[in-house]
Amino acid sequence: MSDDAQRVGARLQTLLCEAGLDALAPERAERFGEFYLLLARWNARMNLTAVRDEEGILCRHFIESITCARRLPPQIRTLLDFGSGAGFPGIPIAICQPGIAVTLAESQGKKAAFLQEAVRVLELEAQVYAGRAEGLKEDFDCVTLRAVDRMERAVETAAQLVRPGGWLVLLTTSGNLPELKAIAGAAFSWAVAHAFAGHGNRVLTLAQRVVRSPV
Repeated sequence: MSDDAQRVGARLQTLLCEAGLDALAPERAERFGEFYLLLARWNARMNLTAVRDEEGILCRHFIESITCARRLPPQIRTLLDFGSGAGFPGIPIAICQPGIAVTLAESQGKKAAFLQEAVRVLELEAQVYAGRAEGLKEDFDCVTLRAVDRMERAVETAAQLVRPGGWLVLLTTSGNLPELKAIAGAAFSWAVAHAFAGHGNRVLTLAQRVVRSPV
């Protein structure tokens, strides 16, 4: 483990504490440090994320994703990160919840290549699906969406990939949430949204699929 990875991991622990959140196990914090360093190197060559400074990435991408990982119901065994992009929240979930089989779906080739490299370097038990999630032939205990292009259309597709009794997880804004709930349909029962402190109107919300949508 490099000194830089340890330093970034320690800074993440401090930010978690300042946000009133529990610290990570030391080895997981250092793995997040490795993830940040890999992301920063790739982000210098291609546009993985618009947030590029260390503090912004740790505060926005990492802490949001860690919060998501910690709020997942314990019965989840398979999870699809729909339109994973730079790996949020899917890679942090794979780090924090190694018992969950995570699939990172990303249709853009360069981003999918980054995800493959991240899975390899971080030694994660995760798979990368380098294609559009609509092409998947299976359903999942949980489907997550965060900062996905054409979010409305993505939610409509993602809802169909959640198995009965499974969960749809959205990281979005409070303003967009009512429309996204309506698009997901009456098959989902929604929990109260969790607001991210200091992140403006950013929210996390979970919904359980109670019945299959009509065919």
